[in-house]
Amino acid sequence: MSGSKRIPGKGRLTPAKTARFTFDGKTYTALAGDTVASALLAHDIHLIGRSFKYHRPRGFLSAGPEEPNALLDISRDKAHRQPNVRATVQEVFDGMYSESQNRWPSLSFDIGAVNDLFSPFFGAGFYYKTFMWPRKAWEKVYEPIIRRAAGLGVTPTEPDPDRYAGRYEHCDVLVVGAGVAGLSAALAAARTGAKVILCDEQPEVGGALHHENGTKIDGQDGFAWAQITAAELNAMPNVRVLTRTTAFGYYNHNFVALAERVTDHVALPEKNTARERLWQVRAKRVILANGSIERHMVFANNDRPGVMLASAARTYLNHFGVAVGSHVGVFTAHDSAYEAAFDLKNAGIDIPVIVDARAHPGEAVLAEARRLNIPVLTNHCVLSVGGKLRVKSMTVATNGAKSGRKYTIDALITSSGWTPSVHLFSQSRGKLRFDDAKQRFLPDVYAQDCICVGTCNGTDDLQAVIDEAVAAGTSAGVATGGKASATTTVSATTAYSWSGGMVGTTAGAGPDSNVKAFIDFQHDVCAKDIRNAVREGMHSIEHIKRFTTNGMASDQGKMSNMHGLAIASEALNKPIPQVGLTTFRQPYTPVTFGTLINSSRDHLFDPARQTALHHFEAQNGAIYEDVGNWKRAWYYPQAGETMHDAVARECKTVREVAGIFDASTLGKIEVVGPDAAEFLNLMYTNAWDTLKPGRCRYGIMTGEDGFVMDDGVVGRMAHDRFHVTTTTGGAPRVLNHMEDYLQTEFPHLNVWLTSTTEQWAVIAVQGPKAREIIAPFVEGIDISNEAFPHMSVAEGKFCGVPTRLFRMSFTGELGFEINVPADYGQSVLEAVWERAKAMGACLYGTETMHVLRAEKGYIIVGQDTDGTLTPYDAAVGWAVSKKKIDFVGIRGMRRPDLVAEGRKQLVGLLTKNPNTVLDEGAQIVADPNQPKPMKMLGHVTSSYWSSNLGRSIAMAVVHDGFNLHGKTLFVPMLDRVIEVEVTGPVFIDEKGERLHV
Repeated sequence: MSGSKRIPGKGRLTPAKTARFTFDGKTYTALAGDTVASALLAHDIHLIGRSFKYHRPRGFLSAGPEEPNALLDISRDKAHRQPNVRATVQEVFDGMYSESQNRWPSLSFDIGAVNDLFSPFFGAGFYYKTFMWPRKAWEKVYEPIIRRAAGLGVTPTEPDPDRYAGRYEHCDVLVVGAGVAGLSAALAAARTGAKVILCDEQPEVGGALHHENGTKIDGQDGFAWAQITAAELNAMPNVRVLTRTTAFGYYNHNFVALAERVTDHVALPEKNTARERLWQVRAKRVILANGSIERHMVFANNDRPGVMLASAARTYLNHFGVAVGSHVGVFTAHDSAYEAAFDLKNAGIDIPVIVDARAHPGEAVLAEARRLNIPVLTNHCVLSVGGKLRVKSMTVATNGAKSGRKYTIDALITSSGWTPSVHLFSQSRGKLRFDDAKQRFLPDVYAQDCICVGTCNGTDDLQAVIDEAVAAGTSAGVATGGKASATTTVSATTAYSWSGGMVGTTAGAGPDSNVKAFIDFQHDVCAKDIRNAVREGMHSIEHIKRFTTNGMASDQGKMSNMHGLAIASEALNKPIPQVGLTTFRQPYTPVTFGTLINSSRDHLFDPARQTALHHFEAQNGAIYEDVGNWKRAWYYPQAGETMHDAVARECKTVREVAGIFDASTLGKIEVVGPDAAEFLNLMYTNAWDTLKPGRCRYGIMTGEDGFVMDDGVVGRMAHDRFHVTTTTGGAPRVLNHMEDYLQTEFPHLNVWLTSTTEQWAVIAVQGPKAREIIAPFVEGIDISNEAFPHMSVAEGKFCGVPTRLFRMSFTGELGFEINVPADYGQSVLEAVWERAKAMGACLYGTETMHVLRAEKGYIIVGQDTDGTLTPYDAAVGWAVSKKKIDFVGIRGMRRPDLVAEGRKQLVGLLTKNPNTVLDEGAQIVADPNQPKPMKMLGHVTSSYWSSNLGRSIAMAVVHDGFNLHGKTLFVPMLDRVIEVEVTGPVFIDEKGERLHV
């Protein structure tokens, strides 16, 4: 290969196994196991993309998931395409297409690079200032430009053809990270017999052993030991090893979310194989062995292609067999970079000089450098690098000097030390402490049953890491039910002991410098931006983060956070712990939407729920509306009818004959137990201990604030059993509300709650002939007015099947609600409909139901209430017991502002022109001629045409509404002002005589 940087005999890939792929339209050859990054570096390609804000040329900075620069568009074809994939983790597969992003017309010549020339105008916080004046320019000029420029990559236009899978799993011990620490802990835990899951984001286990060279574990090469250990674990029936699997979120009660990349590395995946899999794992104990992330050095132009982390250079050399350059400079403040220099030197790569910002590196590494004839300059720094599309030189000077000597290089590797990966620990709500000696945050106070081991816990010595991990694994296994076994012993040796490390050191980019020394590569945040933020008055690290956007890119500040924090600390003249630490949030690395939603997309994204009567309704011409997830019959048009015509006909038929309505969607909760009545007394405003079996009562539920949150009819089936109904949309919320209080506030009560919404089909028969329609089908229940008055409930049979028959009404007419097992719902409805149709009744839908209930002044929670109304405001204060001393919301309801005069209250409205139907949501005023802004008294909550009254009706909430009955108010509209008279909310049968026939 022309320009190849493959080093014969180096790396762990097999030269005979190759794959072909394209980058920006040009075809390249890779070895099986290559990442896109290692494959392109093998072809001596360092330019990989352009930065987000300044469009500066960028190259590979790392070799892992912390990579901020190398984001590519990866595809198999037009449909199988994903933007923003990290080239450092994406494995090459045969036939893969990859394209650089954020550039036009080409990567080497990008028009957007003009932004770099105007960078003085794009400093930290520029969007806060620039776009504030002139204000009118924001919508017309600035916003369109920003929206076009915002974002990374291009969103796919084709539907995602891939499949995604999900698994739930429980285990005794979950080990996150399969480096030396993770493997040692997993092996020790597994040998106790505990059920163990070991996950790691890389294709092979080994962690840092990917780049190590010279580490011996149990007398073997470290990486080879890792593979042998993984094979042993895989052979154990109580162990599951998941590679290519990232633990991206740590939630309550040791619940950890894992994202497994199943086929992203496969050239021709099987059609029905999932692309990615979401594992939702609940573990008794979690062992975090996340390792550490190397930090870069901060100096002028440190973002040039060819400047990368020392550990990345070692990984590309020792694992992939690729040299990152021919003349590689080294700039460091930590001993680990020396090891990278030694490996490169031993592979035949020229190392012109090692520049060390410290005065006293470790003696062992200095001795080895002398042996290899590598010059070392201590107490020196790299002021800047030269080159544009690729680093060509570096200028080296004594610390504090402003000029120095230039060295010719084609790559520069850097290291300022290592930052423990405490992301998952912090997500678990664990608290950190600051290790001042080594300038790093470490786990301190645990919030969940987990333990950190290895370098993420601040343990640096290899043998100490192993000993700590083995002890943690054994302890976890025994604590979760395993048996103590023979002690797992692992011995290790490594060439050097690391020392040193600096954070926030800005070579040649001190407080007065205006050079571009980058901290956050993806968001183009420089050291000067942090200092500017402090000068602008940002003293909290959270404010600094948002002002500069440091750490807010897709890499979540894995390398930039500590540098930004240290520079802010210096500028504020405060110790780092006092400046604070930004929040580590899920996910650890970006997760595709497909992984998260799994099969919940297209028609399954928001699944439609159908009642047991749905097909009957459809056969009879129902037009449906969506109510939450439910498909509900909206109205039943006959030939030639509009919706208005159909609803008017249905309304009159129900009042004059009868109507049949599907009420199955109402929430239904079975409340059972010796303390059921006492529990409901506490959950509702009404009294329930006085309700006799066989009777029903309308109930109001309030939140702790005293505002109405739900309502419904509750029937007492027996002394210890209640059938509770809720609003359609409130069913899950009410059940959760009840369970929450039962488990946390009232655990002493003997009560069981069961959702039965789907178990019952509910057929509501309403109207003057309702009793006559259902009478032939009722068995074992006397439904006469005397024996079965309004608000009664009884169990018997209907059409030969078990029933709970309620006499209740949401229309104000004589009404019955027939509850039968859902499997029998359609057959029962067919029988009832055959008789009802012959008697002149109709089927009616939700729109008619809304009109009928509004004619009677019955409220709908969430429509006539808005979360700020008490039962008294909603004109249902009669449902609040005067004798009860406690229920949820009683204290909130007594707050002075909730009993004050002039609150918004529910009233009825009649327009002066009876043919005018008000708009729901329309505002109401006392004087339409008052100057703007007008004082709004309230708004219209429900508005309909009533065919039974021959006019429009409306309900509204109005300030001091109860005292305004008979008054005239006004509803200003765009084209006119509508006069309305305030009335009571009941428009038909105010005394309720129709209910009791």
